Amino acid sequence: MPQRFAELLMYVAPARVQEAQEKWLLQALDILGVERLDAQALDLKQLWLSPQLLLAQTCGYPLMTALRGQVQVVGRPVYQLAHSADGNHCSLLVARADDARQTLEAFRGSHGVLNSRDSNSGMNLLRHTLAPLQQDGRFFAQVSLSGGHRNSLARIKAGEGDLAAIDSVTFDYLARDQSEEIAGIKVIARTAAGPCLPFITRLDNDGAAIRRALNQALEALPDVAQTLAISEVLPTAEGDYQVLLDYERDAHRQGLSTL
Repeated sequence: MPQRFAELLMYVAPARVQEAQEKWLLQALDILGVERLDAQALDLKQLWLSPQLLLAQTCGYPLMTALRGQVQVVGRPVYQLAHSADGNHCSLLVARADDARQTLEAFRGSHGVLNSRDSNSGMNLLRHTLAPLQQDGRFFAQVSLSGGHRNSLARIKAGEGDLAAIDSVTFDYLARDQSEEIAGIKVIARTAAGPCLPFITRLDNDGAAIRRALNQALEALPDVAQTLAISEVLPTAEGDYQVLLDYERDAHRQGLSTL
């Protein structure tokens, strides 16, 4: 039996989502007849570029920058959530519920929180949304990096930042379970849509077979599919994520190159 790395690490909250992803992944590996290797010693980029990678999920922006041409897109999930449709999602621009500001313009000159600078949902979509509102190439007076969407929510709640862009799948999972993590948070705006986070494999693997196994596993585990709110994994190509670079160019053209 071949041994490969297979990890789904992008959405890990609430806990039942992470548990359901594990069940889904193990069922797909069983269908494919692959034994899972321990990937704990690898960081995300090492996992994504490993010669023993079978399956992982990445962000669309690094797919089109750091990983472009080096991995194969297997597909993208179709989430049945409030801010996702047809294999697309967006980001929600959030602030503290008790913040008196109600419009994005009112947050010009404030403290922005990014999960990371190479994130599509936390940076690229945010920059695209704020670009028409920039002044002299800036929107925020200060920007902090949190290391993750849930960390960004925590910083906003703690008053350690004013505005952040949260991946809508993360937000909707938390909202569905009435998580304390989004209590005291309000949505100011939503960004343009983009394709959901892609599943990837090595260039020389059979991506179609992996996608079929993921869909067969969803059919075999209806309770898991319901918890994940995933109806299917769509066939997807790298080129479907070109729109994210178009958003980047639009922001640059409007004078906002960086946040």
